[in-house]
Amino acid sequence: MKKIFGAKKSRDPPPTIQDATNQINKRGESMDEKIKKLDEELARYKEQIRKAWPGPSQEAIKARAIRLLKHKRMYEEQRNLDQVGFAADGLKDVQLTDGA
Repeated sequence: MKKIFGAKKSRDPPPTIQDATNQINKRGESMDEKIKKLDEELARYKEQIRKAWPGPSQEAIKARAIRLLKHKRMYEEQRNLDQVGFAADGLKDVQLTDGA
């Protein structure tokens, strides 16, 4: 019979609330770390722009800085979306608990 239908697979236990919270915190910390690194790099570019003579080299540094600012904005938006998602999940949990 097992050859035809296969054996029952053992399933991992469902994640707990603590596991979910830890995962969200870890994701938020990684986003904060990426944003911090971008801030440091932007500070270096700002110093380079200040020291560079006006011309093509300064424009190239500005272009790199603008690209970094776009990445930073993307990471900040992602962090905000994670916070909104976490709040929405919290509201769903409250509704489920109150309804039960």
